[in-house]
Amino acid sequence: MNYDDRRRLPPMSMLHCFEAAARLGSFSRAAEALRLTQSAVSRHVSNLEQWLGAALFDRHGRRVTLNDTGRQFLEDIAPALGAIRRASGRLMDPQPEHVLDLAVLPGFGMRWLAPRLPRLTQLHPDLVVNIAARVDVFDFAQEPFHAAIHVGEPDWPGAGHDLLFHEDVVPVVSPDVMATQAIAAPEDLLRVPLLVQSHRRDAWSRWFALFGISAPPPQSLPSVSHFLMLAQAVKAGGGAALIPTFLIAPELEAGELVIPIDRALGEERSYWLAFPESKKPTKALTLFRRWLAGECASL
Repeated sequence: MNYDDRRRLPPMSMLHCFEAAARLGSFSRAAEALRLTQSAVSRHVSNLEQWLGAALFDRHGRRVTLNDTGRQFLEDIAPALGAIRRASGRLMDPQPEHVLDLAVLPGFGMRWLAPRLPRLTQLHPDLVVNIAARVDVFDFAQEPFHAAIHVGEPDWPGAGHDLLFHEDVVPVVSPDVMATQAIAAPEDLLRVPLLVQSHRRDAWSRWFALFGISAPPPQSLPSVSHFLMLAQAVKAGGGAALIPTFLIAPELEAGELVIPIDRALGEERSYWLAFPESKKPTKALTLFRRWLAGECASL
């Protein structure tokens, strides 16, 4: 590292005090969190501002407020500081090989994965799987997860992918709607309010097209953002919806939802286990991938 490089890297003590003060909104609270005096935090922040040649806080007497420059600087450095903390933590307190931190889609975790976890525990009693609900694609280098389950294409940046299964959706209604509307043919569903998942507004158009039937314009159909909420609306008699079969298995088994026309719509979307390619898989991830592949093969 040459002198110019060092000049662009402020001392960590300055960055640490700035980040705490910016995050907590107060020099005094930052001092308490860092176990320093308020004057020490103030001095480190002032030295950082001199180092950068820019004010990061606006001073109002004894009060300070993070300004636009400070907010942008915090946004830029926070991921790097977080990465340093995680890297240091891994060296200081290595995570056991039997622990797996997994990010999953909420519906998938609730309806598909969670009911199967007892079988995993029976097979590998020492394996600990920590599950967090996530719907976004994130950078494995910036997040404390060993793997993630997502739906769509095998396009997670910097990740390897295991195909779990392809998705089929089926039409469902409540038993009362089935009886009162006397649904016996695909066109009978046109008498029922058609509900859609908000990211798949064209699902009914594609399903009716299987029978050569025109459906109402997708934009005219009421939508719900999550499939499990959509299932609840259908159970309450709100209409008909196309929902992935694995998400509504309990309702179908209990007779709370029925499939009026047994014709599935095959979706191009698939479920994948994504894991960072740049890291050597832990023993826990290897065991989990092997178990998950077996569960999916039996579908």
